[in-house]
Amino acid sequence: MKLQTLLSYLHDFTIYVGDNPTITSIEMDSRQVKQGSLFICVRGFTVDGHDFAKQAVENGAVAVIAERQVDVNVPVVIVRDSRRAMAVLADAFYGQPTHRLHLIGVTGTNGKTTTTHIIEHIFRKAKKKTGLIGTVHMKIGDKTYNVQNTTPESLILQKTFKQMVDENVDVAIMEVSSHALHMGRVHGCDYDVAVFTNLTQDHLDYHRTMDEYRQAKGLLFAQLGNRFDHRRPKFAVLNQDDPASEQYKHMTAATLITYGIEKESDIMAKRIDMTPSGMAFDLVTPYETVRVKTKLVGRFNVYNLLAAVAACLVSDVSLSTIVESIEEISGVPGRLETVDEGQDFAVIVDYAHTPDSLENVLKTIRQFAQHRVYVIVGCGGDRDRTKRPLMAQIATQYADVAIFTSDNPRSERPEDILKDMEDGVKGAEYVTIVDRKEAIRYAVEQAKEGDIILIAGKGHETYQIIGDEVIEFDDRLVARQAIKERKARC
Repeated sequence: MKLQTLLSYLHDFTIYVGDNPTITSIEMDSRQVKQGSLFICVRGFTVDGHDFAKQAVENGAVAVIAERQVDVNVPVVIVRDSRRAMAVLADAFYGQPTHRLHLIGVTGTNGKTTTTHIIEHIFRKAKKKTGLIGTVHMKIGDKTYNVQNTTPESLILQKTFKQMVDENVDVAIMEVSSHALHMGRVHGCDYDVAVFTNLTQDHLDYHRTMDEYRQAKGLLFAQLGNRFDHRRPKFAVLNQDDPASEQYKHMTAATLITYGIEKESDIMAKRIDMTPSGMAFDLVTPYETVRVKTKLVGRFNVYNLLAAVAACLVSDVSLSTIVESIEEISGVPGRLETVDEGQDFAVIVDYAHTPDSLENVLKTIRQFAQHRVYVIVGCGGDRDRTKRPLMAQIATQYADVAIFTSDNPRSERPEDILKDMEDGVKGAEYVTIVDRKEAIRYAVEQAKEGDIILIAGKGHETYQIIGDEVIEFDDRLVARQAIKERKARC
């Protein structure tokens, strides 16, 4: 595509007169630039793309998009907001791929990963080829790729959607983070269904207040568009039991579909029965009511299932297919995932890293715990400090033994993070072990028959961030090794 043709998609009075090279790719990382690339200078949290414009040109960039003049010998197009321009240009360059996909976005504090995985499973059961973008990984059909962010930058997103279109994907399902919505990463994504799970405290280091956080989540519904199109209707799937849904109802012109347990909703769960091995409930829909059994556990997973059911029903998946799929689903990596080496106590790994999610998981475990419950928990560095004492309070309230340890301390001293946690539980009993591996080993050594150990906070993650270093660390592998070592000594 010619540069002038690509620039014609920018309608913010960007004026450019000059050469018209052929653009063969668009890049925001100078290291990825090759001959024929258009390089976009984006300001990040730690680096500024403008500082790498020369390197990009040396690597083959034939034009640059920037917010200020840069000293290079190729055409430079000045825009007011390079990140916003990047979304427009990427959408155009890759042929507006989301116009050719059935796109479902899921936002909320907790439950995004589980809900998207359930939706994916249902569509695969319905014989649809799926694409998935989220916290754990990205998938196109059966192929899996690593991801850096829950919701990638717009350039990566549009390139990924183009790949999905090229590989004949029918339905794309993605997690949509509040950061991505606020930063405009999903600008240009033509969603057909937007799903809201819940809103609880998280990311206040970025959004500052709960009002700002709630508003950021609501952008997904506001961006569904204001046009009614019978051939391609838009749907907002909202958790009726969460107060934030009332605001989101006023932010969208899309058709509203509600789900819930407490308040009257379009999709509901009634007569919920829970056991350590699963749940059963009456799934109430506008079509009929059916008794559903699932291997998932926890009231929060009932909400995740209801959200997925609603998203799939409005996407024309039959209720019978949905029910069959729900009964097959066994779980999601790092979400109430068990580590079993034949030991006589249970070890569960979960991504719970917010006060609400930790409380939900511990309450669920309490429902089937017969003996002591251990919880190993920490808090991330360079993130919302106000939730640290709350996490500690919940750990000591619902567990018999609370063990405070490191999560991803990043640039902070782990000891300082732990002190913030301890400030919330003065007078309570707990154990502090800075080294996460040692904390897991301690719990495994202490556990007796019938006890349950919850390792919270990192879930599926296979790394730990200490300072500027990213080291290999997987709670599941560390726990498994600790169990093996204990059994070897017995």
